[in-house]
Amino acid sequence: MKTSNNSLLFLPTTFILVGIPGLEAEHLWISVPFCLLYIIIFLGNGIILHVIRTDVALHQPMYLFLAMLALSEVGVSASTLPTVLGIFLFGNTEISFEACLFQMFSIHSLSIMESAVLLAMSLDRFVAIHNPLHYTAILTLPRVFSTGAVIGLKSILLMAPFPVLLRRLPFCGHNVLSHSYCLHPNLIHLSCGNISVNNIYGIFIVTSTFGLDSLLIVISYVLILHTVLDIATGEGRKKALNTCGSHVCAVLAYYVPMIGLSIVHRLGHHVSPLLQAMMANAYLFFPPVVNPIIYSIKTKEIHRGIVRMLSEKRPRV
Repeated sequence: MKTSNNSLLFLPTTFILVGIPGLEAEHLWISVPFCLLYIIIFLGNGIILHVIRTDVALHQPMYLFLAMLALSEVGVSASTLPTVLGIFLFGNTEISFEACLFQMFSIHSLSIMESAVLLAMSLDRFVAIHNPLHYTAILTLPRVFSTGAVIGLKSILLMAPFPVLLRRLPFCGHNVLSHSYCLHPNLIHLSCGNISVNNIYGIFIVTSTFGLDSLLIVISYVLILHTVLDIATGEGRKKALNTCGSHVCAVLAYYVPMIGLSIVHRLGHHVSPLLQAMMANAYLFFPPVVNPIIYSIKTKEIHRGIVRMLSEKRPRV
């Protein structure tokens, strides 16, 4: 451990991760559903990415943003996989301080990216419905790729101060986390020092990313609804709304677990560790599991691409 010159305050060399509190004896069995979840996440999102990459007809803004969403979700899942499966399969509950900071940075920066991509997708739907004749002129491929690059850079820059801020905090021997991975709210609750700077910057991050993104998504859908109501025919309204169905489901799948986890973290010690662990797992695992299913079922072009891919791989007699 790294000891301070003037006191016993120190940064732990390792943190202890917790699997499912109260079910430690069943961790090997619990690893089975987690392994299945990872298989579904990587296979489902991998298929979506493959279909979009190989089908030239899907090289459009809507599907390119979907590919960005799938990439960020795969990234979040890849960030949690080493510690989650390490705990449940091998009983390895320790993670080094540096690895914990890197995992926290990866999870949160990729989560910020997910939120920003969902906002970009809602703006894409607004432009497509409000101004369909100029859709391709407004959302050109260079603009789509530039938007993706800005989203990625913004996510990294916003999260960069967090590891630095955590290094300045004393932990006084507290090193047992309440999840199977490192999250910033969990880490600062272990500190015995002044966490006001971390809290203020954390509130700024939440407000300027998730808060602002969700507000703009709501506004974009209010404008979409207003535009749809101006469409003369009922069939036209239905067709316009159907293009938004998958995205609305993706937004709900992302923000509902996040709000639930935020409430749990605010309540802190008043909530059971089991509920905290379950909400954290729902926040990280639910969106990447359900989104490929939603888009493969509700989006005709993705569904056709998957069917075409499977039919091409089927051996001909």
